[in-house]
Amino acid sequence: MCCLFGLIDYGNCLSQKQKERIIRVLSRECEARGTDATGIAYMDKGKMKIYKRPLPAHRMRFKLHGNPSVIMGHTRWTTQGSEKRNFNNHPFYSEKLGFALAHNGVLYNDIALRKSEKLPETNIETDSYIALQLIESKNALNFETIKYMAEKVEGSFCFTMLNRDNELYIVKGDNPMCIAHFQGFYIYASTDSILSKALKRLGMKRYEEVKVNEGEILKFDTMGEITRAEFTISQSYGFYGYPCYGGRKSSSYQSANEEYLQELVDYGKFVGIDEELIMELLDNGYDFMDIEELLYEADFYGEDDIYAEI
Repeated sequence: MCCLFGLIDYGNCLSQKQKERIIRVLSRECEARGTDATGIAYMDKGKMKIYKRPLPAHRMRFKLHGNPSVIMGHTRWTTQGSEKRNFNNHPFYSEKLGFALAHNGVLYNDIALRKSEKLPETNIETDSYIALQLIESKNALNFETIKYMAEKVEGSFCFTMLNRDNELYIVKGDNPMCIAHFQGFYIYASTDSILSKALKRLGMKRYEEVKVNEGEILKFDTMGEITRAEFTISQSYGFYGYPCYGGRKSSSYQSANEEYLQELVDYGKFVGIDEELIMELLDNGYDFMDIEELLYEADFYGEDDIYAEI
């Protein structure tokens, strides 16, 4: 459970200070989905800048250089690979191809893929890094290689990738993504509730929602134009569905579901919701993603609103 966020200022509408404030507000709202680490990536004078630390967003101090037009961000809730080792945190960088990658979700076939695709060993322990390696193995970042990666990985995911040409890719699996289009720029975050709260705090209204469907790749160019491609998700049986312990599931799949359920329980405790209520929601047919959204609302509005849902 992590959160993606960022902006694309294709019309050069925003000042550096405005962008710093947007990123600050966005990242702090994204703490609802991860407080273990925070990171951003952007281009400055032809070089990729990545600033990430094992800190919650509210403790980060974002100081941009060169008024970048595209900023890609991530807040992390650790599932694999200690956040204390900063190389495990997002965004990741491909020295070979010059792009940054961030991931929201859990991949559970990363070890098997590294063996079957003969990918190099790495000190990075995070499951997400396999996506970058798969693309690197094809020696290019484009729709074809992203499609190859998205159809190889198994689990829950939404990826963002920023290349050296200041083009942003969004790759949507079964994890959420919400994009707001203003006059001259886009702002995005993983969930509607997080994006809505951030825009409200920023006093930003009058935008159009950009639709992105499961199995789509969106490419935002420097002029703000969107190009789309499609891919087939290799395992489409509701990665975070409930119940999640059927005998036909792999042990890694079961483990990932158990980890996500524990994250929901832990976050519930953080906002004052006990485990019994979360299990009751599961018994009433809510899936993990539904419960996650309700927990955010409980954090914002109060516990009684969750009880009103069941």
